[in-house]
Order: sequence, then structure tokens, then C-alpha cells
Amino acid sequence: MHIKLVILDRDGTINQDRDDYVKSPDEWVPLPGSLDAIARLNHAGWHVVVASNQSGLGRGLFDVATLNAMHTKFYKLLAAAGGRVDAVFYCPHGPEEACQCRKPQPGLFDQIRERYGLDLKGVPAVGDSLRDLQAGAAAGCDPHLVLTGKGEALRDQPLPAHFPAGTRVHADLGAFADWLLGTHSDGGPIKAAR
Repeated sequence: MHIKLVILDRDGTINQDRDDYVKSPDEWVPLPGSLDAIARLNHAGWHVVVASNQSGLGRGLFDVATLNAMHTKFYKLLAAAGGRVDAVFYCPHGPEEACQCRKPQPGLFDQIRERYGLDLKGVPAVGDSLRDLQAGAAAGCDPHLVLTGKGEALRDQPLPAHFPAGTRVHADLGAFADWLLGTHSDGGPIKAAR
């Protein structure tokens, strides 16, 4: 089975990020155009999954029920825009726990690979921070940086040399969707520029 898959980070990529963590459904606010971008990807035959560090769980800032409520809000708003995500994979651990699922480790991507039975080579992985791209690149994905959330600090600057080779830069998730749908309307594999 070959499915067209896109892996997205959550905070700072789909919704507004916060220095004090997104801790409740009220604080979960989509970035302009992000839900429409996911819907456009869906309509073009792309399956979308989310891979997100949620250390606020491990830090006790919110519980799983609250995280589920945030995602219920996300799913409802996304459905209203005509889109859907297949699944949300998240790491609940803090950095001190040295787990394999917290980005920049590729554990969440390994979970996605196992769930879908897919080789992730060439699968677009989109995020707003270095660790998102490092995790995706470690799993064989093509790294895509959006200049929203933490990525805003890199706006109007050359990409730092320590970012994974072949990283493509997009203004936001909508611009990434434009690129993906405009460049790869044949549904063929995506080749990273090296």
C-alpha cells in the first residue's frame, strides 16, 4: 500500500505556540490559514499526521484529558474547514527523562512508521524548530521549516548551517501546501534539494 503522507509538528506549525505551553483548549488557537492548508492537502489525497512534543504533560501543567480536549477542538475546527488528521502522536516526557520519543529523537516518527508500515524516506516532515527537522531527518523524512512559531526568529535570514541538509523553508503551513501541491501534483515521490 502506498499512501501519500505528511507529518506535521503541532505548536508553532498548526497552532500558536506559547512560551508557557499550550495548556487548555482555550489556549489552542490555529495559525491563520493552517487548517485550510491541511484541508487542501487532504483534498489532494494526502494523509496528515501530527508528531508533537507535549512535555507539559510530564511537567504536570495539564493532563491527558485536557490534551484530548485540545485535540477535539482541533479536529472540530479542522472538520469545519473540510480537513482531517489521521492521528496525533505525542511525547509526554520532559527533556530530563532522556526518552526516545522526544524530538529531536526520532521515536515519534518510528511510531508513525510502525503504524503505517511505511518507509518514511522522502515523506515531508514540517515543523517550526530545529528539533522537529532533526527528528524527521533522522527517520529519513524530507525536512521543511515553516517561519511561524519558533521559526519566526529565522525570517529574512539565511538558514543556519546546522539545519539538516536539504531543508526547505516556507513562510507558513499554507505556503508549504502551495509548494507541495504545486510541485508534486503527479503524486510522485518528493526529491529533496541537496
